[in-house]
Amino acid sequence: MNMHNPPHPGEFIQEVYLNELNVSPRSIAIKLNVAPSTFHRVLKGTSNISAEMAIRLSTVLGRTPQSWLAMQDNFDLYNAYNKIDLSKVQSIQNINA
Repeated sequence: MNMHNPPHPGEFIQEVYLNELNVSPRSIAIKLNVAPSTFHRVLKGTSNISAEMAIRLSTVLGRTPQSWLAMQDNFDLYNAYNKIDLSKVQSIQNINA
């Protein structure tokens, strides 16, 4: 499957919200009601967007929680496709072969 290289949601937040609006990560963390270190891990891509964080981001930054989760899923799928070896994985259609 050909996919483009989607950004981690944290990278998207950094570019679209923090850089464009000139707001600090700490100020967003406070509005999200999470520790600044938690939000920093999201921004750096070392923490994934959970359902709870998606709801928080939706409330503070906008977009739907589903869009935040979809962005995380796209990022994860892209990385999985580039990491997994499917050469020995077979379709159920080949079960008798």
